[in-house]
Amino acid sequence: MGFRNWLTATVVACLIWVISSAFAAPALAVIRIKLFDLSSQECPSGMAEGTVTSGGGSARQASCYLIKGKAKNPTGRMVVDADVFGRILDANGNNTFQNRGRVGLIDEVPPGTSNFEIRVTVPANVKTPLILKGFKASGFRNRIGR
Repeated sequence: MGFRNWLTATVVACLIWVISSAFAAPALAVIRIKLFDLSSQECPSGMAEGTVTSGGGSARQASCYLIKGKAKNPTGRMVVDADVFGRILDANGNNTFQNRGRVGLIDEVPPGTSNFEIRVTVPANVKTPLILKGFKASGFRNRIGR
């Protein structure tokens, strides 16, 4: 193949890649959401009734908490299905979510800054106040798999 044919084939392949990326990327692109001003509080009594967690092959008593804060969506469009990741530690710095980084989901994050809250359960014997570390979220412009 001559240089001219090679160059033409390379340019065409690059154009196809750029065009297909332009149409595919927005639907699949992960959008990072900044989470800040985080706090935790016990769930209202009606929300926490019957809360249990598994462990050691049996159900154990658990405590219900609401993690509240602000979410900053840097895009001009709604972000959906934003997975929330972070570490929830007890007052002594012990991890309360063993082997888990994902702590919840925010269904919708509008453009700009908005409030959010997610419900989590931790073992009932966890020493409070809870310490929230490294919280972040990421979602999509469109619902995935629904």
